[in-house]
Amino acid sequence: MNALLIKDLYKVYANVNSSKSNQTLEALKKISLEVKQGDFFALLGPNGAGKSTTIGIITGLINKTSGMVKVFDNDIDLEWEEARKLIGVVPQEFNFSIFETVYNIVLDQAGYYGVSRKIAKERAEKYLKLLGLWEKKDSVSRTLSGGMKRRLMIARALLHEPPLLILDEPTAGVDVELRRGMWDFLIDLNKNGTTIILTTHYLDEAELLCRNIAIINKGLIIEHSATKNLLDKMERHSYIFDLQKNMTHLQLNHKTKLNSKTNFIIKKIDPRTIEVDLLQNQNLNDLFTFFKKEDLEIRSMRNKSNRLEELFLRLVEEKSSVKS
Repeated sequence: MNALLIKDLYKVYANVNSSKSNQTLEALKKISLEVKQGDFFALLGPNGAGKSTTIGIITGLINKTSGMVKVFDNDIDLEWEEARKLIGVVPQEFNFSIFETVYNIVLDQAGYYGVSRKIAKERAEKYLKLLGLWEKKDSVSRTLSGGMKRRLMIARALLHEPPLLILDEPTAGVDVELRRGMWDFLIDLNKNGTTIILTTHYLDEAELLCRNIAIINKGLIIEHSATKNLLDKMERHSYIFDLQKNMTHLQLNHKTKLNSKTNFIIKKIDPRTIEVDLLQNQNLNDLFTFFKKEDLEIRSMRNKSNRLEELFLRLVEEKSSVKS
């Protein structure tokens, strides 16, 4: 079963900044999307691409112009009440009372979904403990750190235990340690059956967490595939090598240079650090043979981060050039 099915979703806004009264803006250009039950799915795109509009329509905050949206086979036009009960939403902006206590913010969510007070209390305790907020349950929310407020919003969204959780930039402004703790929680939640849809600007987050990815740009879905298949499209893999001693004899400048003997693209970061790009069909063993010949002793190596970001930017550029 699909947790979410979108077909030919179209949204047009009146352009209030235009002098022409009939000028409009197409936010979504008849996009179609499927998210399978149990998936951990990423919706990526630059600012203004259409991510928030899509989420707003799914969750009932924005009226669509045309098209179809189903949540677990419930049409949001015909069976909206049932569809809404199946969704938990964590918006990008904090939208709770800063004068309420942490416990009450979560507990009061029960009234919107018909959850009994007894069950609500059990679940509030459960999720506040899982998210490391139980000791703060009596604190007024305005005293919380940004990371705690993010976790509070997740706890509130889960009180009615929806099978579909939608998170819009859930780790924005959260430090690295808290991000990793939140990742662990979401991975466990997904393993226990909750379908998760994530929007994020941290592309390493999408690569780590999500099995499938859709990329939206200028109101169009330009890519929709498994994360692994998407990364396999990369022509090159980048590695960072830390050297045992300063590199003096190998003449490289700070710009990317193609070494004619090896066809490796090598860039000098500093005297003890180099970046190397390998084509898909090139072997790391060949690279280490080259290092040995050049008397370069390797202290450590690591994958360059933001592989998905590089691919994302390339896809956006390719699609934009085709349109133009």
